[in-house]
Amino acid sequence: MSERFRDALFILLSSAIVLGLIVLLSYQPPSVTITLVPPPPSATPLPIRVHVGGAVQAPAIYDLPQGSRVEDAILAAGGLLPEAESATLNWARLLSDGDQVYVWRRGEAGLLATRPASGTPARQIRINTASEQELQQLPGVGPALAREIVAYRQQHGRFRSLSDLDNVKGVGAARLTQWAPLLIFD
Repeated sequence: MSERFRDALFILLSSAIVLGLIVLLSYQPPSVTITLVPPPPSATPLPIRVHVGGAVQAPAIYDLPQGSRVEDAILAAGGLLPEAESATLNWARLLSDGDQVYVWRRGEAGLLATRPASGTPARQIRINTASEQELQQLPGVGPALAREIVAYRQQHGRFRSLSDLDNVKGVGAARLTQWAPLLIFD
């Protein structure tokens, strides 16, 4: 192979490589527009959890649809027992997550109403809005514990259930059992 032929071949190959690199580097694929479409919001809101207790067929915690009322919670629990005192219920009250519905037995609510002086309230107490004085109507609650409950509520926010109250210093399982029918979580 002559030197001249070899130089020509070298120039030809070098030119081909340079031309190939120019074509390769200047190539841009066609632009594709990608549109991300978020899923539509859920048409079904999350259920609420409600504790149903007292004189009902099946006391338990029930998952109910948003917008449920006391009547719906009692029906979910199988209905009232024969000894239930239904006159004390607000059947139309709208429920929210963490609520408790307690159905008194006949005579139970009457006993409660005759004992307000002993520290037991004659009506249920809204734990998330009650003052220290109102909290002192609960069995076993004096000024110090009432202050603790209000301070905890102000620091940590609303109580959603009895288990939240168990975090308050001075509140234990025995008190929670006594208070369960006396409190409204809203």
